[in-house]
Amino acid sequence: MVLLKTIIFTIFVPGTVVVYIPYRLLASESGRPFLALGFFRYVGVVPIVLGAVIYLRCAWDFTFTGRGTPAPIDPPKQLVVRGFYRWVRNPMYVGILLLLFGEAWLFESRNIFVYAAVAFLFFHIWVLLYEEPILKQKFGESYQRYCDTVPRWFPWKELLNKKTGEL
Repeated sequence: MVLLKTIIFTIFVPGTVVVYIPYRLLASESGRPFLALGFFRYVGVVPIVLGAVIYLRCAWDFTFTGRGTPAPIDPPKQLVVRGFYRWVRNPMYVGILLLLFGEAWLFESRNIFVYAAVAFLFFHIWVLLYEEPILKQKFGESYQRYCDTVPRWFPWKELLNKKTGEL
């Protein structure tokens, strides 16, 4: 049942964010390409695939490790700190942003690039004002220790020190 709810959420929420809205932006009159990348536009496929893999793995971990869904109304019952969550606290959002920036590159779209930047701003505010306070309240000291050791967005220190296996 949890898997079905995760699939439905993924279709409607991330599906809207990374498929429907970018499609509408591309279809708009101002959605014409602004870069002339030629063949190099296909480099955008790399972050799209990477973003999809990250999102799907995180949704899997939420479903089977956390016993919940990515939906705020049915969150995981256990704190998920495995998979990509060992490197950053918000890998699901990172995956979505990679998808959006990859689409902006692939479709040479200023509109999608601006949309991706606005989405990042929204995600950041959402995390600061809603998710982190809720998780601190729900998981207490274990979440605080997690916050102390895992960065919110970028794993630069971990990548540079090659200590990601220790988390």
